[in-house]
Amino acid sequence: MSLSTSRKSTSTTTKHPNLGGTDAQLFLNKLVGKITFAKVLRATRIGRDLSQQDFAEKLGISKQHLCDIEKGRKTVSPARAWAWAIKLGYHPKQWAELSLQDLLDKEGLKGVTVRLDVA
Repeated sequence: MSLSTSRKSTSTTTKHPNLGGTDAQLFLNKLVGKITFAKVLRATRIGRDLSQQDFAEKLGISKQHLCDIEKGRKTVSPARAWAWAIKLGYHPKQWAELSLQDLLDKEGLKGVTVRLDVA
């Protein structure tokens, strides 16, 4: 007696059927624009239902500095982004990547994509 099995190939890329097969990142970009550290920080604050003053105090910065970051007028170092992510209970690698990407974009290196490997 023989036993045969078939394997179906599966893709690990998340696809949206109504967008011509674009992946999840492109789908998000179409919905909200490019994901930046400023947008993630603002969304985090709003998701926690905190005022800029309360959130700034939690981060140890002034309300004006937080406002400048959220509006994209100021950038955050990867080390600071890492520390804030830990303080707030988020994955620090992702926040550091976003911070680095913002710095590269600001310098005009828009074709460069950041991916960190943490040892």
